[in-house]
Parts: sequence; structure tokens; C-alpha cells
Amino acid sequence: MSALAILNARLLDPAGDYDGPGSVLVEDGRIVEVIRGGGASAPAGVEVVDADGLCLSPGLIDIRVKTGEPGAEPKETLKSASLSAAAGGVTTIVIQPDTDPAIDDPAMIEFIQRRGAALGLVNVRAAGAATQGRDGSRMAEIGLMDEAGALYFTDVDRVIANTRMLQRVMSYAAAFNALISCRPADPWLSEGAVATSGELATRLGLSSAPAIAERIQLERDLALVEQTGARFLVDQISTEAALETLARARARGLEVAASVSINHLCFNEIDIGDYRTFYRMDPPLRSERDRQALIEAVRDGLIDAITSAHAPAPAEDKRRPFAEATPGAVGLETLLPAALSLHHEDGLDLLDILRPLTHGPATLLGLEAGELATDAPADLMLFDPGAPVVIDADALKSKSKNSPFDGRRLQGKVLLTVVGGRTVFKA
Repeated sequence: MSALAILNARLLDPAGDYDGPGSVLVEDGRIVEVIRGGGASAPAGVEVVDADGLCLSPGLIDIRVKTGEPGAEPKETLKSASLSAAAGGVTTIVIQPDTDPAIDDPAMIEFIQRRGAALGLVNVRAAGAATQGRDGSRMAEIGLMDEAGALYFTDVDRVIANTRMLQRVMSYAAAFNALISCRPADPWLSEGAVATSGELATRLGLSSAPAIAERIQLERDLALVEQTGARFLVDQISTEAALETLARARARGLEVAASVSINHLCFNEIDIGDYRTFYRMDPPLRSERDRQALIEAVRDGLIDAITSAHAPAPAEDKRRPFAEATPGAVGLETLLPAALSLHHEDGLDLLDILRPLTHGPATLLGLEAGELATDAPADLMLFDPGAPVVIDADALKSKSKNSPFDGRRLQGKVLLTVVGGRTVFKA
């Protein structure tokens, strides 16, 4: 494997809290030297990339990526998702277990990881289902999947309504420090809802659920965390009230993390307009007050991971009446410029934005990644934070084109993606 030197860059390393000039030397897939300051030169025989002052950071880590493989390959394959990730500066993706069949046994975990490794693009890992078939009634083989390499356990968008079952799952997972992730949404208040309760949902005649449904379910989940001692991830937190509950749990010393979808940081309920189905999400888009609270939670470090919530859906699943349209959006290629809008429009520091995209998820999942440090894996992203981009959904590498950012003018362009010292994308 050839050596690589990226010189004259602006290093952005959230793990080391460093934002300044520097260079990185790579050999045999790992970082062999990080030079802070200017004036570095490359050894003879090394491939050189002159960054010319552009930003070099750890590659992004996306812990919530849906694909159609296995079971629904026309929506997305592991290859198309990996190509999308590479183009978006995402060097590690965690595949969600809501496939067909579900990823609920060790063989499925191993299949996803072998298939991803064979592609030779980005790092492909898997989350395992918490219950068999994600049916919420029978616990999955959590211990064996953990040994096979599952990074955490979740039933994805399905709430484990049976409190006794979730207690069993948490108690068992706590025995070997496995991470459990749940979407907080009271299943009775949220049943059939496609929007957040309020004036807009009423005017549009959409079935809706109150935002408090998220906090109600989170209170239950956190009570079980306190009782079992489990490690817990709040999946796609989206409301101000739930953030307050999360902060109180952290103050009590509970080992609780939280992720947020980039869609809920960039859009609010007004964006659904007159039934624009590409903005139909699960959880549904919230009020502007909730969105601002989420942005402040990123600024304050309350959010551990920002995800693309990549959920491919073909046009025939989206171009339907709003209540019948499949929720979700593709997001791997738009994750960086969308996240950088928090810098350009809301004034967040670049390190505060990159932390939950790199070091935060790496720490949460125990990954050897997410930092610019000697002997760390050479998973890197070179980007221009100010470059203007107009999102063209038809040009995305994903097999599905359901992007709410289509046509939107953003700033931030990925120029180079390196995974294990290999260049997997170059603009």
C-alpha cells in the first residue's frame, strides 16, 4: 500500500480539539505522523496532496444507514450505499437491521460485514435487531451478535411497547456492556400519525401525534436504564421536551447518549408545505422551536451523533398521498453540506459540528476511528467548507433519489475521501 502525504491543510480534529494548520502522513493504511503547524514536507517517493489551506478532518461516521440489501435491492444495495458514503466523506456506515430478513442473528451480521469488506470502499458495520424479526416479543441473539461484531442493538423504527421485554433486553445487554438503542415514541399516541400535532397538521387534515409522545416514551425507557444499568442510545431525538429529559438523566449519572437526524436540524414542520412527501419523516418534522433546541444541543455537546438517517425510497413510494408515502430520505451525500449549514447560518463552530459526526460516534461505539492521531486508521476527508453546491438529486449515487435537499443551495464540498489509506473518492 502506497504512502500518502496531505500537506498544507487546515486540520480539524475534534478529538484533539485542534483547528489549525498542519499536515498528515499516511503509510500502510494508518496515520504515521500528524504535524501541527506549517512548513511540513513529504519524504521521497510519497504521493503528495497539497491541500492548499482546505480542511482535513477524520472521515464522517454515520451510525444510522438503511439499505435495501438484503431483500429490497432496487431501493439500495450495499455497493450503492458505499459509493454514496464515499462521495459524502463518510468513511464508516452502520447498517440498520430492518432488512428482509432482519439482521437478528450472527450469520446476518457476518454477511453484512463480509459483503461490505469485499466492496473495498468504506467501512461497513452492522447493528443487530433487539428482538427476533423486530417483532418486539422475543429477544434476539444479542450475545452472539455482539461476538460477531454488531455495534449496537435496535428495532429501528419499531417501538418495543412491551415494557417487560425491553427490561429483559436491557438487563441481558448490560451483562456484557452492549449498547441498546430505541426510538422514543409512545406507540398509542403515535399510532397512524404522519405529522406533529399543531395548526399546520390540523389545516392539512393530517393524522398527527403530540410532540409530548416522544418525552413520555423516553421517560419510560430511562426508568428502565436506571433500573438495569444498561448503556442506552436515544435514537433520533427530535423535541425540546425530550432534550430536557435527556439532560436530567445525564445529570443523574445515567449512561445515556443521543443521536439526531440531520433532517431535524435543517427542516421544520412548515417544510411539508402542501403535502410535500419528500419531507415526510419518521419522527415527523417538528416546530421551529424544537429545531432550534436541537441546534443548541449540538452546540452544547448534549448530542453524541448526527446521522444522515439515510432511508432510500423509490419515486413510486414517495409520489403518493402524504399519509401513504414512505417516510425518510437519502442523506449520505448531503450530510456534510447540510451539517455545515449550521456553521454558515447558525454560527456553530466547525469543531462542534464535526465532533458528533466523527469522534462522538466513534467513542459511543468503541470504534478505532474519528481522530487525527498517530497510529489511528487513515480514514480522512478533505473538503472545502465554503464551496457553493446546488444539490441535484438525480446526480446522487444512491439508487433512490428521495432527497428533501434537492435544488437547495448549500456550502461545503467533499474533495477527497480516504479509507484505510486508500483513496475511495476524488472530486
